[in-house]
Amino acid sequence: MLREAAETLERSGSETPRLDAELLLGHVVNASRTTLLAAPEAIVSDPQAERLRALVGRRARGEPVAYIRGIKEFYGIALTADSRALIPRPETELLVELGLARIQQRLVDEPRPVSGEPLLIWDVGTGSGAICVVLAVECRRRGYDSDVRFRATDLSAEALALAVENAVGHGVADQIDFATADLTRGDGLTPADLIVANLPYVPTVVVPTLPVAASYEPIVALDGGADGLAVIERLLAELPDALGPRGEALLEIGADQGPSIQAAVARQLPGWTAVVHEDLAGRPRVATIGRPA
Repeated sequence: MLREAAETLERSGSETPRLDAELLLGHVVNASRTTLLAAPEAIVSDPQAERLRALVGRRARGEPVAYIRGIKEFYGIALTADSRALIPRPETELLVELGLARIQQRLVDEPRPVSGEPLLIWDVGTGSGAICVVLAVECRRRGYDSDVRFRATDLSAEALALAVENAVGHGVADQIDFATADLTRGDGLTPADLIVANLPYVPTVVVPTLPVAASYEPIVALDGGADGLAVIERLLAELPDALGPRGEALLEIGADQGPSIQAAVARQLPGWTAVVHEDLAGRPRVATIGRPA
């Protein structure tokens, strides 16, 4: 069954045919990939085989595996995934790691305010809630949950509903305030200590050339305008009001946008810092934007 599914998906143009086949078969027989590889002689029933072929057909037509399964693994947890929001990508895990490091630094290495107010972390354009939910789960695991508060906003009410579902599913909904907002423009939204955002950054002309699976995702979550930075530059303009006195922003960017984001910060926010962090492949992936020292 695995061989047949992988061959079908390879012919259809899948970039990861064997992985796709393993995930879909595991979904059908309710087994992990490890179990499948350890027991290749296991029998697949006729109804299961029929269901697998149907799912492989959907994948062969381009539908993302995450949407077919209804889940996507991200930073060690399983999140509900469907067409209401962008599918979390592995590249975004760097943004999570940098966010966790900054939270720890603010809580452990720096003096806490006399007021005792928790740090406010704002996930702008939260989509499925992947970043915010993982940060909340990790802060709870590390014992920071009483010292950190989260806010998740999105222009799409449908995406925000999915984020709420993921937060509830992982028991952190009580740590997150959800609100519909166009970037940071919302009534009564107080400035944050840290903003994290994975906003659309794909140039408009590149969107039609993306793998067919991307055509199933909301285009508003992909299309970043002519140069890919239109939405990000809108957020840059709002940072002076959206961030607290010592606030910072962590923004995911495209692999070729390092110099562009630094130029945009210099143009729109004179004196602010813009440090670009590379991913494991050595490509620009996250920009840290900070107020003047």
